[in-house]
Amino acid sequence: MLKSKLIHPQIAAALGRGGHTSRVLITDANFPHATRLGPRATLVHMNLMPGLVTSVQALEAVVSAVPIEAATVMQYHTSGPYALTQDPPIWADFRHVLDGVGFKDPLARLERFAFYDAAEGADVVLTIATGEQRLYANILLTIGVIMPK
Repeated sequence: MLKSKLIHPQIAAALGRGGHTSRVLITDANFPHATRLGPRATLVHMNLMPGLVTSVQALEAVVSAVPIEAATVMQYHTSGPYALTQDPPIWADFRHVLDGVGFKDPLARLERFAFYDAAEGADVVLTIATGEQRLYANILLTIGVIMPK
């Protein structure tokens, strides 16, 4: 029986296989999981139904288990049907969770197809598919180092 916040055995196992600079991808319900899966990534489906589990809930669980060195989001469109004029509201939620574990760096941004390329990289150890309905709710985390006491 685990007593930490993260109790999902498949996610814990994938994180345990990852080390410094390994990456974890948390995706929204629109992400093309089957066609953008890294060759070494474990795909865990947490998309029970629309809105469950959310990207923020998955992020909370992951950051409770591993240190974060970097966090990258997919840059939103500024024209077309999915265009935004400011950062997606979920990014503030991501920042809040990351701030809570001491990660203060800004969210890095990658253009959509560059983000897809990074998501299917050989360094991605875990991809979590969520039921998140908000747009631009994908985040790619780089695992950091546990410093000696």
